[in-house]
Amino acid sequence: MPLPSFATSRALSLGVELELQLVSLSDHDLVSASPDMLTLLREDPPPGQVVPEITQSMIEVSTSIHHEHGSLLLELQRIRDRLVAVGDRINVGVCGGGTHPFQQWSERRIFDKPRFLEVSALYGYLAKQFTVFGQHVHVGCASGDDALYLLHALSRYVPHFIALSASSPFVQRHDTLFHSSRLNAVNAFPLSGRAPFELSWQGFVDGYFAAMERTGIVSSMKDFYWDIRPKPEYGTIELRVCDTPLSVEHAAALAAYLQCLCLHLLERRENPPRESDYLVYGYNRFQACRFGLDGVIVDPRDAVQRPLRSDIADTLARLRTEAHDLGAMAALDHIERVLAGQGDAQRLRERARQAGCAEAMVDLALQQFRA
Repeated sequence: MPLPSFATSRALSLGVELELQLVSLSDHDLVSASPDMLTLLREDPPPGQVVPEITQSMIEVSTSIHHEHGSLLLELQRIRDRLVAVGDRINVGVCGGGTHPFQQWSERRIFDKPRFLEVSALYGYLAKQFTVFGQHVHVGCASGDDALYLLHALSRYVPHFIALSASSPFVQRHDTLFHSSRLNAVNAFPLSGRAPFELSWQGFVDGYFAAMERTGIVSSMKDFYWDIRPKPEYGTIELRVCDTPLSVEHAAALAAYLQCLCLHLLERRENPPRESDYLVYGYNRFQACRFGLDGVIVDPRDAVQRPLRSDIADTLARLRTEAHDLGAMAALDHIERVLAGQGDAQRLRERARQAGCAEAMVDLALQQFRA
């Protein structure tokens, strides 16, 4: 099936998707509650959209299209409040976090939907191990060429979003020593990682995608699990590296930070992306996953190592004009506060240490999501 034409989209528009955990309020383990949750939500739907995810212990919420941080945050808060209220009716908690700290993947149930069943048949146990939870951010692009320009220009900043959202330190009761272990589960899929280097949309369609389609491996962009991928049917690029944060306030701030970066990159076009920028991509990505905000990254242009925390702080300082123009000053202030303190992964890990049990991390996540 050929790719659809790149849709007309208002540049820098925003949409957010959050994959959320459904946990029992009795023992804090994941629970196969998405069929019941979705049935109840149809009675009085929240704004945006709520859909199933690959296993029944997950749901995905999607916002409508926004242009400013304030309206995006308000909608996410309204969605959250509705989810919490419905969950309370059936003793189910809803929370963020990139992984559940002690669930057993073998106990998960695949949601009865054709695409999920196909993925399960193809990938075997990896499908159930894909019970991990991420935030995806869509940014509108005026053209396919702009989309590919942004996709590659943002590669240098991917570690920022990994570290700022990292909230998956534990897997099956074990401290992984990673701040974001979720991305290790994503990496197991053969079509994950980075997109091929191509700056022309028509070149991408006629070249790379056409060649991949001929192999029979892919039929649409949904078959790629790239860190950033174009979504021609929406006219957006989609950033996919973030763990689901513990609060919707943090999720909205991350989206606005990305929006400001995209405006800066599109307006300035100071250092056009080049394929050699990816020489350090894997290393920088690992540093952000393993050490979070305390990681060290290498600038692909000057080969200088920099503390990730400092690199984010310098970037925030450069984006003040864009934040003012986009109504995102409060979002950048939020990111600065996160930068000055502990990230979600550190807070979860500290709670487990204090309480001596993994259940305490779920309790913290439930409290943070309820705000």
